[in-house]
Amino acid sequence: MTQYTFGFLGLGLIGGSIARALKAHDESNRIIAFDTDRKSLTKAYEDGVVDVLVSEVDSRFAECDFIFLCAPVKHNATNAEKVRPFLKDSAILTDVGSVKNGIHTAIHDLGLDANFIGGHPMAGSERVGYANSKAKLLENAYYILTRTEKSTDAQLESLCAVVKSMGAIPLVMTPDQHDYITAAVSHVPHVISASLVNLVHDSDSPDERMKMIAAGGFKDITRISSSSPVMWQQICLTNRDNISKLLKDYIDSLEKMKGVIDRGDSEALMEFFGSARSYRDSFIDASSGPIKSANSLHVEIPDEPGALAIVVTILASRGINVKNVGIVHNREFETGSLRIDLHSERDVQAAKDTLGAHGYEVTIG
Repeated sequence: MTQYTFGFLGLGLIGGSIARALKAHDESNRIIAFDTDRKSLTKAYEDGVVDVLVSEVDSRFAECDFIFLCAPVKHNATNAEKVRPFLKDSAILTDVGSVKNGIHTAIHDLGLDANFIGGHPMAGSERVGYANSKAKLLENAYYILTRTEKSTDAQLESLCAVVKSMGAIPLVMTPDQHDYITAAVSHVPHVISASLVNLVHDSDSPDERMKMIAAGGFKDITRISSSSPVMWQQICLTNRDNISKLLKDYIDSLEKMKGVIDRGDSEALMEFFGSARSYRDSFIDASSGPIKSANSLHVEIPDEPGALAIVVTILASRGINVKNVGIVHNREFETGSLRIDLHSERDVQAAKDTLGAHGYEVTIG
């Protein structure tokens, strides 16, 4: 890849991970960064990730070939306006937000359509901040790109090349497609997860017996409720039309199922659960997505031939039987590029200890 100068407005978990990945790919890449957290900026400079620290958005960003808007969603439009006077004509401006229509509207209002291509790396974790950023966070993760009407094929090709250099997998779609799809597979599931947790909380007895025995499947489908409430407040407000429509469809489905259960319709129940099982089993990578298995762990591995086989061999040498293994492409709320499903909590702990002893970074759940 050609040597470029990259600008970052925001250097948290995602911004920091992108910057690390670009530096890891080519140390000659020049990185200019602004963040309100001076301590994180200084750490990034000390790490050799950032070349130029910026305390305010100024003319130094005129050097940049690519500028990443990596602040919280509500601040990205403001930062785009601040950097607008310093954008060179050939610069590509992009963001990393999880909702696309809002930023596209803001960019259009600023007259920056010709410079902008939206971005959404499907990677992340419940942890935040530059301190938790990793060069491999984006490896083998889907990275969605959303064009404007004025963006060119050449610009898209350039940004796709940058995304691939991070180790990520670019997918191109419209802002409308992105927001509807992510509402269905990410945003609404988070609302449902939180509602289930609140249902149990509100229905529990004073001695909290429900909480006491909640395990297995319940913890499995509600684990994502541990994500940042502030982030999900912003997502629900910025993608509310899609979330509202899908929630209505879901409520209609629940009402229908309530009727089926009330009638004791065994055939309809079998069809309901059978069709769900069939569709779920058809997923290309059943280990992808934000809902994690109760007996699983995530392992950071390098993207190179034989890396997966080495991990499996290490586990086999200790008599640990692997139930399922897969590369996680959509890990917006997970860590680790390799997911391993095991048969018991005992196997999970043994695998964590074994791989940890071999120098791997392992996260349970």
